[in-house]
Amino acid sequence: MKYNFWNWENAYATPITTEYEGINSPLDLYDALSEIWCAETCAPRMRDEWTKENMTLGQCSITAFLVQDIFGGKVYGILRPGGNYHCYNVIGDSKFDLTSEQFGEEVLDYDNNPEQFREVHFAKEEKRLRYEYLKAKLAEYTRISR
Repeated sequence: MKYNFWNWENAYATPITTEYEGINSPLDLYDALSEIWCAETCAPRMRDEWTKENMTLGQCSITAFLVQDIFGGKVYGILRPGGNYHCYNVIGDSKFDLTSEQFGEEVLDYDNNPEQFREVHFAKEEKRLRYEYLKAKLAEYTRISR
């Protein structure tokens, strides 16, 4: 199968948790999240623009920290116009961005970006609540999908 997120060909990682049965790689996680991402998990400022066709819109930080929960590694951020960071994952030698499709043909620079920390991102309660909702939906999805 061909994926469209950035560097999908190199999205290698093994889970550090057994919490999500059937999620054995970032590709498995992307497949599951494709069924879960929704307007409720989208950043509020982008929610009116969210569609199933652009399902990764506004999902980056909560997704990147969920990837970190499951596979470890670090979260980095690309500074965007307006001062927000677009988050992606680095796990060992593997660097990938499960939510890059929201930018269409725009080419992002994944080099020399600052590390991002959940304590900073989740200081915004709405973001923490979206992350918790996404985690709960993934747990439910993996239980049902067995």
